[in-house]
Amino acid sequence: MAGCLAALRRPWIGIMLWTWLSIMNPHRYTWGIAYSAPLAAMAAASVLLGLLMTKDRESPFKASPVTWLVVFMVWMTISWLAGIDPSGDYEQWKKVMKIDFFIILSLMLLHSKQHIFALMWVCAGSLALLGVKGGIFTLTSGGNFRVWGPPGSFIGDNNEFALALVIAIPLLRFMQLQLQNRWARHGMTMAMALCAAAALGSQSRGALLAISAMTLYFWWHGKNKITVGIVLLSVAVPLIMFMPESWTARMSTIGTYQEDASAMGRISAWWSAWNSAFHYPFGVGFDGARPELFALYSPYGANPLAAHSIYFQVLGNHGFGGLFLFLGTFIATWRSAGWLRRCEPLTPEAQWCRDLGTFCQVSIAGFAVGGAFLSLSYFDLPYNILVMVVLTRVWVEKKSWLTEPIYPLGWKTIPGLAARTKEG
Repeated sequence: MAGCLAALRRPWIGIMLWTWLSIMNPHRYTWGIAYSAPLAAMAAASVLLGLLMTKDRESPFKASPVTWLVVFMVWMTISWLAGIDPSGDYEQWKKVMKIDFFIILSLMLLHSKQHIFALMWVCAGSLALLGVKGGIFTLTSGGNFRVWGPPGSFIGDNNEFALALVIAIPLLRFMQLQLQNRWARHGMTMAMALCAAAALGSQSRGALLAISAMTLYFWWHGKNKITVGIVLLSVAVPLIMFMPESWTARMSTIGTYQEDASAMGRISAWWSAWNSAFHYPFGVGFDGARPELFALYSPYGANPLAAHSIYFQVLGNHGFGGLFLFLGTFIATWRSAGWLRRCEPLTPEAQWCRDLGTFCQVSIAGFAVGGAFLSLSYFDLPYNILVMVVLTRVWVEKKSWLTEPIYPLGWKTIPGLAARTKEG
């Protein structure tokens, strides 16, 4: 309630509240009325009211990823209306549109370095809390039980939760680089290790591939490959050796997918999505796991299963046009992050922009690889990374360090938690 009231005057606070509720789903760990309380609706209402009253807003069309996203939203709406069951798909369409609409609102209301850092802390910090909890559970249980995400959320399933943690780990590393206190940096190292343990403890094969690809990309682009490699191995090897034989047996099925019913079910879903896309130019709508579609378009029978792939999920739901726009959105985000990574820092105050570009690219790489085996196309976090990258690029292009007051780096960049200082 306090956050909603604050958002009436400063609607960017409402954006943070909405993001926290959407990613962490803290109310799902309660009971009774609180479990199903319309907290997100309250946050949304406060942001919209604050938007009407504030003058501190800008056009959301700040870079090419935003244009790609908006066109993708329009295409998804056409796909929903032209799909097999628009009335049945309405709730999913509304859910996806709300997420993307708040991404657009974020681009309107956030613009300063402090806003960017606040969004980073909310996104990565929310998942870090869940990851630390899951990592401790994995270690204390010997890795014999799977780790699950918030019930009833996008990442409630063990596989989706694991991928969310994989995407968050590079963001935590970026935040660690901004911390000045030695013990805070050590604490962040522990948080990243526990998030990795939780991702492994989920027993998700897609997450294992994602974290492997992400680690390789991070090592390849690291400045000191020997030191970084030693650190990564010193964390990865003990974690893998700690996991029980049941975990090893499950991971080994990656190479023998033909003998695994779950893997073959996914391949059946991929065939159904691929073949149906030729017959439905705008896609079938938000539900591609239909027996009639599998009977017509899958060579493995009519047993429907979710696509378990961001690519085939979008392809089946929205056709080749939708897949093109989905890929274009994140390729444009990747290129903008690469621009940040390659740009020469004109001042020490802008050094963090290069770090943000680097680690956002690492997160996108994890999403691209792990998402090939998981249905997480509409999850908030990758789109929040788009917001961070776009806002940071605009911040650099405007040379905003010349006009903004100087704040200490790290969590103290959030307005209200640090006193402003001026350059002498």
